[in-house]
Formats: sequence, C-alpha cells, structure tokens
Amino acid sequence: MKIHLSLLHPKPAGLVLQYGTAGFRTTARHLDHVMFRMGLLAALRAKKTMSTIGVMVTASHNPEEDNGVKLIDPMGEMVAVAWESYATQLTNAEQDALLTTLKDIIKQEAISMDKKAMVFVGRDTRLSSEDLSQAVLDGVSSLGDHSHDFGLVTTPQLHYLVRCQNTNGSYGNASLEGYYQKLSQAFAVKLTTDQSPLRIDGANGIGALKMREMEPFLQQRLSFNLYNDGTSGRLNHLCGADYVKVQQRSPQGVEMVAGERCCSFDGDADRIVYYYHNPQGHFHLLDGDKIATLISTFIKELLTQAGLNLQLAVVQTAYANGSSTHFLQNNMKVIVECVKTGVKHLHHAAQKFDIGVYFEANGHGTVVFSDSAEEQIKGLAADPSLTEDRKSAAQMLEDTVNLVNQTVGDAISDMLLIEAVLAVRGLSVQQWDKIYTDLPNRQLKVKVADRRAIDTTDAERRATSPAGLQEAIDGIVGKYSLSRSFVRPSGTEDVVRVYAEADTQANADCLAYEVSLAVYHLAGGVGEEPKPLQ
Repeated sequence: MKIHLSLLHPKPAGLVLQYGTAGFRTTARHLDHVMFRMGLLAALRAKKTMSTIGVMVTASHNPEEDNGVKLIDPMGEMVAVAWESYATQLTNAEQDALLTTLKDIIKQEAISMDKKAMVFVGRDTRLSSEDLSQAVLDGVSSLGDHSHDFGLVTTPQLHYLVRCQNTNGSYGNASLEGYYQKLSQAFAVKLTTDQSPLRIDGANGIGALKMREMEPFLQQRLSFNLYNDGTSGRLNHLCGADYVKVQQRSPQGVEMVAGERCCSFDGDADRIVYYYHNPQGHFHLLDGDKIATLISTFIKELLTQAGLNLQLAVVQTAYANGSSTHFLQNNMKVIVECVKTGVKHLHHAAQKFDIGVYFEANGHGTVVFSDSAEEQIKGLAADPSLTEDRKSAAQMLEDTVNLVNQTVGDAISDMLLIEAVLAVRGLSVQQWDKIYTDLPNRQLKVKVADRRAIDTTDAERRATSPAGLQEAIDGIVGKYSLSRSFVRPSGTEDVVRVYAEADTQANADCLAYEVSLAVYHLAGGVGEEPKPLQ
C-alpha cells in the first residue's frame, strides 16, 4: 500500500464535501485529493464485491469550470448508499487521518486486501478532466490494483461498460464499439424519406463527440444534424438539456424550423429533452413526462399485440405533470407509482415490475426489464409458430430491450428509442405533443432558517411538519380548479421548493404564491416575504 502517494494529491485544509445523488461536484481546483481518494475507495469496493467498479469524472450539466466524480456499482447502477458515507468520510479526512480512515473501512467491511481489483475510469470533455482522472488512476495503483482508462466517454457508456464486464459479455461487449454495435443493431428502423433530419444540440459536450463516432454504425438509418458539437462553444453555456428545460427556450446555435423536431443532451449525455417551434414561432417542450408516456404507450401496445401478460408500470415523482399521470392511469390503464425525488428512488421502484419505465421531468430516465420479462420476450421472438402480427410485435419488443441502456438514463439510447417509436408509429413531433396537454404549473423557492423544519410523507406530496402547513395548503388548493400543490425541503440549501399546478397559468401562479406565503409564515421564512407573480 503506497499511501504516501496521497501527499502528491493534498487536501485543502478545512474543505468539507458531501457525496450526494450526483456524487461529488464542485469547482475543479478543489477536487484533486477527492479523485485520488475515490480511486482508493473504488479499489476497496471492487475487492468487496469481487467485481469491476466504475469511476466517472464529470460534473454533468454544471458550468465548465466545475467538475465532479461518480462511482458505479457492478451492475452499472449508482454506488450503494452505505458507501456514499464512506466516500464522504474518506474525502473529508485530514491528511494525517487518511490511513486510519481507510483501515476503518477495510475492517468494517471485512475486505480481503489479497485479491487484485479492477476499476474502469472514464471522463468528460472538461479541460480539468484529464488531470483529475489521472488522480483516480493514481489512487487505484497506490493500492497495487488494476485499472482500465477508457478516456473520453459519456457517463451512460461507462455504466454500460461496467455492467458488460461484470456479466461476462451477456449484456454486451465491454467496449465502445460493442456499445455502438448493440444499439445500432437494435435500431431496426426502415428509412423514411419524408422525415426531416433530427436536430441534435450536443451541449458542446461528450455526447456530440460520441454521436459522431456512432454515425457510421447507424448506416444512414437516422438522418441528423449536430449543433453545439464542442468545436467552438463552451460546455453547457446557453445550450444543453438543462438550459432548455429551465429556460423553456431553444438553445443558442440551433437553427429552428417550424414543426421540425430537435433534442438536447446535457453535458455528460445522461439526459435528453425534445422540443419544436410551432408555425407561430412558439416554443414547445417535450420533457421526461412526455418521453415516458410515448415509450410506455408503445410498449403497452406491443405487449397486447404480442399476447404477453407482463406487468408494465411508469414510475414518477411528485413533479410529474398531473395530465401525464391522468392520461397513463385513465386512458392507457398503466400502473403509475409515485416515489421521492431522486434517480435512485425511481430506478429502485422500476425494478419491482416486469417492465418499469421512469423519467424525471428533466429528461433523465430509462426502461428496466426483469430477467423473467427478457426471457419471455426473447423466447416469443424466436417462436416459429407465431402469427405474423405477434412475431412482429415480439421482435420489436426484443429490439426495445437491446436498444435501452438499462443501467441509467442515456441520452443517445433514449434518443434512438424515441426516434424508433416515432418512425414505427408514423408520428410527427406535434402529434406526439398532443397525446395530452400539460397543466400549467409554477415552481418557486422560499428561503427558510432551517430546511429541516419541513418533513414530508406520501412520496413528498404531503407535509407532516410544521404543524398546520398541510392544512393551509389543502385550504388554498381547494380554491382553484384542477389544482394541486406540494412543498419539499431542498437537499442542499436552506430553501423550501414549492410546486403548484392549476387549470390556467394565472391560477397556477396565484396558487404557488399563496402556498409560498404559507411556507414563509409557518416554516420560518427569512428575508423578504414572497411577492405575487402577477
């Protein structure tokens, strides 16, 4: 154990960081010691699980000067929650306590240090990422373990590579070429000449680079034009999925033509949103709710056509638009489960069903199939006695299984699935948008002295404290038509987030304001009291 190498990656005195859903994320210049120590932790996790572990250097949709790191568990999922606290402990240990902290983890987890571990490392296109990923590699090698540096990859590609490696190739070939081949072979869509090229905003990030690499594998089955490809603009600056979703406008650098479909990736290509301009030049967003509805509707119809009795569910958070929930439950008769905000809650809930579809409104999501569902689909697709109709549906389901990156939200994989569904169903982006109409909504933030004053239940849809708050919200909601509202504490700052939905934008705005006022007065608001939006 060459722990003295940590002196080459010193920790700034007094700096404290917290490993959250997105891993560690902060200014890049504060992360060198974090990366070295995450190399150490990944090697320990690999020894403990006797599997390959992934470390991705990225700050996703954050500005270019930031960076971050995420650990990836054996099946390509996020690292186990218990190990998030080890990550925080190890990162915050002062230099003279590092060895003791490391030994504590080894003892607590009863890790055998004799076995050699393997860690896969990947990075995004930020200028700081190359040096920071080298620090991860240094951490792994200081424990005498092995690593494979994949260099520039999207976050979902590294998740895929880790899963392939740990399933001995049954999920796919553990190489970038294997990823492109698996997806392009499953994208079995016949060319349509009347469909205009898809406009892709690559957020000046890694996704644009990887779409260029994938292009030859698609053999012109998908016509697309790439914008914000990283040749001139800054990463995530006035472009990318987060910008489009938050600002409700098209990104800079993309030529918008009325009625033509566009999509945006985020900085590490694990989120996607679609959008278009109508003939009057108005912007229309198709977010994660619309994507989940399109995909689950498609799968439901295929299951019926194939005669397969599998339980399909859509997992949402309280932020999902009420119209999408109503459409799925009442029109499509699909099970809808609501869970707490955060990808890990969605992913975990989706795994309880034969087929689980989940998307956050921000465009991060995927589809997960149980082993049994996959076996039934593959078995049916290979059955020579099927009628033409059933065979076609079974084969499309099998292609869907292979086209989806089941480990995590993947902008490239999700985009290909959306494009396949639109082509097979003969839908334009406007027809897709009209499946249901979003209820007008408004999100606000209220500063409070202590966010812990707010407690919630029922997947964050109802407040249990402070006393009287939920009753106040219920009273306000009762005044508006087709309305609902909920409040939840931020995970990172002393603010309470307010969501409101109603029949008109004016009513949604009034509802959000009134609920904000109730939060301010009942939950210890600080600073100026909320003002009406009108």
